[in-house]
Amino acid sequence: MLDAEGVSYGYGNSNGPVVRDVSLSATEGEVLGLIGPSGTGKTTLLRLLALFDPPDDGTVRVDGTDAWSLSKEQRTRTRRRIGMVFQDRSLFSTSVAHNAGYGLAVRRSWTERATDWLAGLVGGPSLAAPVEDALETVGLAEMADRSARSLSAGEAQRVAFARALATEPDVLLLDEPTSNLDPRNTAVIEEAVAAARDRGIGVVIATHDMQQAERIADNVAVLLDGTVIERGPADVVFESPSDERAQAFIDGELVY
Repeated sequence: MLDAEGVSYGYGNSNGPVVRDVSLSATEGEVLGLIGPSGTGKTTLLRLLALFDPPDDGTVRVDGTDAWSLSKEQRTRTRRRIGMVFQDRSLFSTSVAHNAGYGLAVRRSWTERATDWLAGLVGGPSLAAPVEDALETVGLAEMADRSARSLSAGEAQRVAFARALATEPDVLLLDEPTSNLDPRNTAVIEEAVAAARDRGIGVVIATHDMQQAERIADNVAVLLDGTVIERGPADVVFESPSDERAQAFIDGELVY
């Protein structure tokens, strides 16, 4: 569905590429965990997969097509198949439902919005349906009318997750989605990740929590100095990694 082949990317400084010659894939109905020390390029890699930035080298493909060979309009349509949840929730001072539906609303053309509105008048499907489903998935359906400003940090992150899920993406990219959250909110988001996978969505999650990656990831890639040093099924990577540096990181001996 979404794959990177030999991608490298830098920010124009003298320190060189932040991501170096990385190849990996987001596969339908699977969770790929990205683990590695802070500053090793996980967020930058997610931005490349999300088509926010073109790689300096290499290729990012969606369904086998180089995304950056497409026209701007085609690439925008392709990008809309990819959902991303950032560490920064960035919610509006409106209702939970409005925040959860915002991403879906702005992706609709005026014709589609009018069709949704008319369908709602006669009792047909409307924009609210995927939003309600997304809020149900993250356990916030009963808070739909509450102000987002009244939410805890964990609840706000669940709204951000619902906002991405409501767009019904083919691929979901998660950047430390449970960072600094309490166990309850962490568990809800992990359950939502599992629900997304069960719907056939490919999920890529960058996380510092190796126990989390071990719990929810089907496959794991270990990043160090901007490149993948270990990849494979989660149980194999965590139990018997082939790279000594990966083993040191998993054992807590390699910390940047």
